[in-house]
Parts: sequence; C-alpha cells; structure tokens
Amino acid sequence: MHRLTPLSLCLLLGACAGNTSAPADRALREDAATAASHSTAEPPAPSRHEARHDMLADRHTLAKTAVGGMMAMPAQRIAVAPESPPYLPPADRERYQALDDNPLRTVAEAPVSTFSIDVDTGSWSNARRFISSGRLPPSDAVRVEEFINYFPYDYAPPRGDTPFAVHTDTARAPWDADKILLRIALKGQDQAKETLPPANLVFLVDVSGSMQSADKLPLLKSALKLLVAQLRPQDHIALVTYAGAAQVALPATPGDHKATILAAIDQLRAGGSTAGASGIELAYQSARAGFKDGGINRILLATDGDFNVGMTDFRQLKGRVEQQRASGVSLSTLGFGTGNLNEHLMEQLADAGDGAYAYIDTLMEGHKVLVNEMTSTLATIAKDVKIQVEFNPATVRDYRLIGYENRQLAREDFSNDKVDAGDIGAGHTITALYELTPVGARSLIEPLRYGSDPRPGAATTGRSAELAHVRLRYKRPGAHTSALIEQPVAAGPVPALATRSDDFRFAVAIAGFGQHLRGGKYTGQWSLADARALAAGATGTDRFGHRGEALRLIELAAALDVPSPHPARRIE
Repeated sequence: MHRLTPLSLCLLLGACAGNTSAPADRALREDAATAASHSTAEPPAPSRHEARHDMLADRHTLAKTAVGGMMAMPAQRIAVAPESPPYLPPADRERYQALDDNPLRTVAEAPVSTFSIDVDTGSWSNARRFISSGRLPPSDAVRVEEFINYFPYDYAPPRGDTPFAVHTDTARAPWDADKILLRIALKGQDQAKETLPPANLVFLVDVSGSMQSADKLPLLKSALKLLVAQLRPQDHIALVTYAGAAQVALPATPGDHKATILAAIDQLRAGGSTAGASGIELAYQSARAGFKDGGINRILLATDGDFNVGMTDFRQLKGRVEQQRASGVSLSTLGFGTGNLNEHLMEQLADAGDGAYAYIDTLMEGHKVLVNEMTSTLATIAKDVKIQVEFNPATVRDYRLIGYENRQLAREDFSNDKVDAGDIGAGHTITALYELTPVGARSLIEPLRYGSDPRPGAATTGRSAELAHVRLRYKRPGAHTSALIEQPVAAGPVPALATRSDDFRFAVAIAGFGQHLRGGKYTGQWSLADARALAAGATGTDRFGHRGEALRLIELAAALDVPSPHPARRIE
C-alpha cells in the first residue's frame, strides 16, 4: 500500500487551496512511481509495528481520498480563526489596608495630635520588590513612616536611665517654601548582642502549598540559618510548622546545638492548605512552655499571610494575638513572596503582638533584619510608646502628620495606660515628620469667618516663644504604669533644609519619595528627580549601603512613573 510522504501531503493540501506548484506535481509523480514499482511484490506478513503503520497509512489514504474530492472543487480561501487576545496574568491577590493621607488640621480646631510610634520596615522592602520587578507599588502598599524608619540614623543616644532620647528640630519644606517641617527623632538605648538576656524563640513557619516558590520557603530557610549562626548556648529555639495542620518540627533546642537546628530547617517542605490560626496557637503553647523569666520570649511568624483554613477572619486572628500578648510572649512577623501576600494581616498581627513587621525579599534583607538588627528585632527596651504634640495657635496655623495613618490615637488615649501602642527595640531609631503652616503664611484651609481661626495679622494668644509642645509616654518592659517625657519646641527663625544634618535631609527626601508614590497630594510639583537630588547630597557614611540603594530605587521609580493597570486589592 502506497503511503503519502508528509511533504507530499502538505504540498497537496496547498494545491487544493489554490497554491499548486511544480514541486507539488513532482512529489505526486514520485509517489505514483514508487507505488507502481511495489505493486507486483509479495507483501511480507506485517509485524505489530508495521500493522500500526498500516493503520496510520489507511488514515492517510482517507485523507488523500477526501483531498481528491476537493480537487474537483473550485479553489477556495481557507478561513483563519481570529487571533486570540494576548494572555493576561491573573490580577494580584495581594492585600493592603486602604489608607488615605493624613489631612491638614487647623490648630484652632484640633490643636493636639496623638499617635503610636511605629518601628515596622516592611513597606520599604516590599516597595523595593515591586520597583525591582518593573512596576510601581500600589499606593496603599506605601506607608511613608516605614520608608523613613527603614534607614538607621546617627541620633545621639540617651543619657541616664531613660531608655531612649528625644530630639526635635525644624527646617523649611523643600516642596513648599511657606511650610515648616518639624522632626521628632527618638534613639533607643543600644545593647551589645553578647549582653542580651537569654532568648526563648519560636519560629512559626508556614509550609503550606503557597510557600513553594523560591522567594518563599527556600528563602525563608536560608534567612533562618543566618539567625541560627548568631544564637548562644543560653538561647533556645523551637520550630513550629503549619499547613493543613500544625506540628512541632523542633522542640526547644539550645542555641549551640546548631547541627540539630539546621537539620530541622533543611527538612522543611511546602505542601497543603494554610491553617495559620492553629499554628499560632501551638506556637504560643511552645513559647509558654519554654518561657524565660527576665529573658526574651518571642514568636517570629514567617509566612505570606495566605491563611485559608480554620480561623481566617482578620478581626478574630488579631484579637487572639492581642489576648496572648498578656502572657509576656511577643509576636513579630516576617513576610515572604509575591502574588498572594496578605500584608494587611502581617502588619496588624505584629502590631497586636507587640512586635514588628518586616518583609524579606532577598537574603540581604534577611541578613539586615536577623543579623545586623538582631538586638532591635528581639530585645524590647520600651513598650506602648505614644507621642502627643500640642501646637501653639500663636505660631502655627495648621499641620499634618506625614505617615502614621494607621497609628492614630484619640487624645484621651495618650494618658490611658490600657491603650496599646508601639514598642522600641534596643538601638532603634524612630523619626516622625510634621508639616506646619505658620501663622501669616498661605494655607490650603480658608480661615473661619466667625470662629477663632487666626488670620494673617490678627491678634493671637499663647506663648509666642514656642512652636509646639511634645509629650511622650512609655512603659518599661514588665511595667504597667507609663512614664512621661515632655519638652517644648522653640519658635523663631526656621533654617533652610540645606543647613540641616545629612540625617534630616535624607529623611525628608525619603518622605517626599514615599508621598510621591502615594500620589503626591501635598507635595505639588516636587518630583522624584528632586527627591533623588536631595537624597544624593545626604548619603553620609552609609555604612551598609542602604542609602545608595535608595538612590537607585528612586531612579528606577522615575522611569516607571505611570499608573499601574492592575492595582492590588484594598482592604477597607
């Protein structure tokens, strides 16, 4: 039986479509000659493989017969299906809390501003991940205070037995010459790693199926190994894992048994659903079982936050962590991965657990959080730190706090020791910036016609020698009653920003960068190029290269400065 060669069949089909050619005719003649030469030969008994070839040949013959029928028909154009639309990747399932910029407030109507300090840094490294991958972060992923506080600053340390120092100063705002920037800078008392109290650490590791990619569990395991290298014999570490269920992968083990700890880390594998709530419960049980009086008792939850089994309600999870912190065990969170990162949950769980949230996008970031900043990550020197600023209506017309949108407190919360606030770790630096409009300067807020809102040239009352009065409350670890720190901010001539320290100017540049990524509602025509120029002149010694990296990120962001077509999901 003659079989058409694939080339002959293809050319024959082309001829039926009106594209007959000499090569096609020649191929058909060659096939006919070959068939004639074999017509008198006695065919051998077919083998199993040859029988299959004959079956396929029969199909080719049917196709040839059908083509022969088509050859009597007039040439036709073969319709081509319309091209399918390009593949669009699914929208991100990453979740961020919806945050609107703090508004301008008039001193006549609201002279007091109160908020909790924030030592989280995850927003910066998460935004770096977005920018490095070629797109700008969603505006809700940008928390300006975390941008600013990602970087270490060379603030003067505290004196005496106060756990942190408070510094205030002012300068002109670079985006509006009529505005004044008030900086409030805190510096926590530093502590050498060797002098830290014994640590009882429980690593709560998400090993669910969503953690399989290289930027999740594999990166997490490498980061954990960096911390293990820093552990001392008096420290203990336990591993609790959760996927469809929670289990203890490593009971509390002394820090000098490094081979045992590393072997347990190496055994971690991803797979299954995500029962995060049961993991949290088991981690607290493990931490209480190994509790060290006077020591560091902390859970470090490492996950993408994609809880989908058991207790998944955000408020219930947060409430459970709030209940557990009374035991003296704190909880910090380490975020990993892309696509389904629930940063809203991660950031709020750390807040509820008297810990901090960090996002680890590279092993270098893991080294920063777990090695370079180990003491501030683990050791708490002051709890429930609150800041309250009262502005003088004689000198300040209106103000706005830059960042800290989800850290706002009611005025009466400041003196209420039952209201939770942020904690400061050993060596931490914290910066807050206010933008002020002095009396007599142009404001976006129109003056009141019938109220006491000061107008340019109007008589005002108060201590004209003061711009504001700053109060801070804090508790020492284990204490239930807060202590108060107060200091005034002097009024008078406001220096140009260019005369201020590298730390001040760099913080302002990063604050401007963050505000621009959030939409630049209050920064006018000030651009990313302006932010970079200001930061470039304020890099200082830059021991770890973080400020140089910021310059590169601002440059990349400027090149990507177009609206994102796929905004991440907002959590209202």
